[in-house]
Amino acid sequence: MFDLKPLSQDAVESALAKAERYRLLNEPGEAESICLDVLDVNPGNQQALIVLLLALSDQIREVPAAAARAQQIASQLATEYERCYYNGLIAERRAKAHLSHGGVAARGAYEWLMDALEYFGRAERVRPAGNDDAILRWNACVRVLQQHPHLQPVETEREEPQFLE
Repeated sequence: MFDLKPLSQDAVESALAKAERYRLLNEPGEAESICLDVLDVNPGNQQALIVLLLALSDQIREVPAAAARAQQIASQLATEYERCYYNGLIAERRAKAHLSHGGVAARGAYEWLMDALEYFGRAERVRPAGNDDAILRWNACVRVLQQHPHLQPVETEREEPQFLE
């Protein structure tokens, strides 16, 4: 088996820029790998944690377990605003994953949207001056609810849908 090679400290900034580009190219697995390399040499690097969280949340539709990993990373973020905002983003993406699979899998989307709204509301209250990102995400969630008036609370406890490969 091969061993992973560590990044040099001097390469961290350019590696994070590459991770961002890979995310924008819809290659979240590549971005995830780069972030893990950065975190190996610079544990707790907030930018790497955020990009990793986003790369994982980009994969929620195909890999539902990525959401739990993303939530664990969100708990490591430095500020209450970031923890709330990114947990809201994860919940919103979980809701959209449920909706995209349709049918029975769409059950639970309403609850995830409600979680997202709660997180975005909390983030709005503690947001930095001039940062309305939580409001933008709140509005996006409200629009999803408006576009899908059939969404209703589920009577039973929600769980992740099991998607067949």
